[in-house]
Amino acid sequence: MKTPNWILQRAGQTPDRIAISWEDKQWTFREVAERAMDIARKMRGTGLQEGDRVALLTAGGPDTVFLIHGGLLAGFELVMLNSRLTQDELAYQIEDSGAKAVFADDALLERVPDSTAVSHLLSGEGMDFEPVKLWEEDRTLTIMYTSGTTGFPKGVRQTAGNHLSSAVASALNMGLQEGDVWLCAMPLFHISGFSILCRSLIYGMTVRLQTKFDAEASAREIAEGSVTTMSAVSAQLVRVLDILEARNERASGRFRQILAGGGPVPSPYIRRAEALGIRILQTYGMTETSSQTATLAAEDALRKTGSSGKPLFFNRIRIDGAEKPGDEGEILISGPHVTPGYVGRFSDKPAQVDGWLHTGDIGRLDEEGFLFVLDRRSDLIISGGENIYPAEIEQVLVGHPAVAEAGVAGVEDERWGQVPAAFIVGREDVTAEELETFCRERLARYKVPKHFRFVAELPRNASNKLLRRELRTKFDLQE
Repeated sequence: MKTPNWILQRAGQTPDRIAISWEDKQWTFREVAERAMDIARKMRGTGLQEGDRVALLTAGGPDTVFLIHGGLLAGFELVMLNSRLTQDELAYQIEDSGAKAVFADDALLERVPDSTAVSHLLSGEGMDFEPVKLWEEDRTLTIMYTSGTTGFPKGVRQTAGNHLSSAVASALNMGLQEGDVWLCAMPLFHISGFSILCRSLIYGMTVRLQTKFDAEASAREIAEGSVTTMSAVSAQLVRVLDILEARNERASGRFRQILAGGGPVPSPYIRRAEALGIRILQTYGMTETSSQTATLAAEDALRKTGSSGKPLFFNRIRIDGAEKPGDEGEILISGPHVTPGYVGRFSDKPAQVDGWLHTGDIGRLDEEGFLFVLDRRSDLIISGGENIYPAEIEQVLVGHPAVAEAGVAGVEDERWGQVPAAFIVGREDVTAEELETFCRERLARYKVPKHFRFVAELPRNASNKLLRRELRTKFDLQE
């Protein structure tokens, strides 16, 4: 199967429609394609060939968009490097992926000593060539490394077919409207950000780009209605809600929804958002699934609060070992959006077993087929033989008016093996005794945190996901 080269196809179909908006500047799809083609020629002018693996290390913004599209037009497999990684972490991913070249923003060159500066690339000579007009659906477009919550990060292959099926399934679930503008505050090297660029090309939709998340600007644009959809994680969502509430503002009637990923959204956040006229669509996805696998449809948002919804149109989900609705177990995923495999040291590891991806996440399906993600299997706390899910405790804690953010991790305990410890970012002064009482009224006794720590911020990765393993380390250091 083949699919049209999205960049060329979109520039031909709607050349004058706005593709990218950033600060006070904007570019049409024709202009984006022209800039990308110029970069593609210069990339090929360095001696690189179609099919080569090339790594990108950039800070974000429109120049990153042009560079990504340029690499795709040049026919490369793009290794998307996380700009927040250390030099050693980047070196591992570059070596593991087998990248033949690294193009880095000038400000990031010291992270990868052997890289080529983007400014040097742009000043070089180009080579004329004809970009492929049809992509094979099994062609690898991108390689993204997992966040490495356990062991070495894995380089995940994402094909044209993976990205295409993800984008189409998302549209079938959320719908498309004329004039849609997607606010992208997620890193473009991450699947959450890159998938928005894919949707832009496939849908013919404008992306309102932020170089990095700006809560003030996001709240303003939601209130003004200059954007219609936003992708966010809980930590970003709560900052936007705080600003809107402080300004006594609501979302514009033109604003449609926030697609929330990166873990369960606490129900207090959802209630606050609803009061401001914002629909929160919880999603579930991962690097291996090229973004969403399940999303809670708007008509079910109130009825199924806390759920990540049903599998999108092409996808299937089952719970390993479940005999009836409600049984908990590992979430397994099947569908055309699932990666065909890994690169480097994990290239021999099958991504799927009998057609199913084993996610390492714990969840359940209710009697109507709605998915509830309970937690990462690696974050599960086993205390005295009881299973405790940190996300459940976090949801309770952020329901306290004095708590802005909460993270929970299991720490060693001589009597119980493990007990939950809570790390709190306060909104106002509150004591551990008050929070313990609050939790006792809402949680089974064994789930109540045995330790409380107050911190200025919680450890998160580049996509703002909470890093519970670092909470455990932080607890050990404070003991």
